[in-house]
Amino acid sequence: MAYYVVLTASPRAGLSDAQVTEACEQIPGAGTPKRLSASAVEIMSPAPVSFEISDADVNCIPAKNRRKTLLIADMDSTMIPVECIDEVADFAGVREQVVAITEPAMRGEISFEEALRARVALIKGLCADKLQQVYDERVSLNPGARTLVQTMRAHGGHAALVSGGFTFFTERVAMAAGFNENRANILTIEDGALTGTVHDPILGREAKVEALNEITARLGIGLGDALAVGDGANDLGMIDAAGLGVAYHAKPVVAQAADCAISHGDLTALLYLQGYSESEFVTG
Repeated sequence: MAYYVVLTASPRAGLSDAQVTEACEQIPGAGTPKRLSASAVEIMSPAPVSFEISDADVNCIPAKNRRKTLLIADMDSTMIPVECIDEVADFAGVREQVVAITEPAMRGEISFEEALRARVALIKGLCADKLQQVYDERVSLNPGARTLVQTMRAHGGHAALVSGGFTFFTERVAMAAGFNENRANILTIEDGALTGTVHDPILGREAKVEALNEITARLGIGLGDALAVGDGANDLGMIDAAGLGVAYHAKPVVAQAADCAISHGDLTALLYLQGYSESEFVTG
C-alpha cells in the first residue's frame, strides 16, 4: 500500500524547502515532493513512517480512499477558538468556577456528562438574551474553517457540526461556516432565563459516535469515508471510528490517539491531508 507524508505549517510562517528536504531524508524511497501551497507539501512513501520536523506537522496518510465524503466536526476549540460555556459563564460572573470544570473534562479526567450538568447549573438565572451577546462578542470561526467546509462540499462532501455545546451556538456557527447540519445540547429556558439544566439525553462522547454512524448510514457511505476532527476527550470516540481521525490543536490524550494531529497549521491542513491543493480551495 502506498502512503503520503503530508507536511503542514502555519500559513503565516510557511514551509521551507529546507524542511521539505529534511523530511525527504527521513523517508526511505521517498517520491518527488509536491507543493500543495506555501505551507503544505505531500511526499509519496512506500511504507508508513513517523518522524518530527521543527515547526511543522508531519502526518502519514494511506493513499487509498484519501478524500473523504463526510466531515464531522466538533465546534468548541475546533471550529471556533473558544469554549462557549466558558464565555457564557463569564457573562454570568462564574467563569473561574466553570473553567475549573471544563479543563479536566476536556482532558478526560471527569465524565463529560457530569461536567456539563455541573457547569450548566452554575449559569442558572442568566438572562437568555445574553446568549446572543456572547455569540456576537466572543464567537468567531477559526482560520480555515469556512474554506474547509466549503471546499469539501464543493467536491461532493457532506458536513456535520456535532458538539457537546449548545444548539444556540451550533446553529449560528453552522450557518457561518456552511455546514449541512448541526446537533448539540439544548439549554432549558423559562421566563427568559436559563434554568441551569439541559434537555436529555446529553450529547457527549457516545452521542457523537452515534451521530457518525447515523449520518454515514443515511448518506450510504462507510465509516472509512468520514473525517472526524476534534480537540477534547469527548471527541475520541468519533475520531477513533472515522476513517480519518484528526486531533486539532488538541489535548495530549486526543493527539496521541488520533490518526493525524495538527498543532501548527490552521483548518485548511485537513484539506491538505486529503490531497487538496490550494488551487482547489473554495473560499466563498
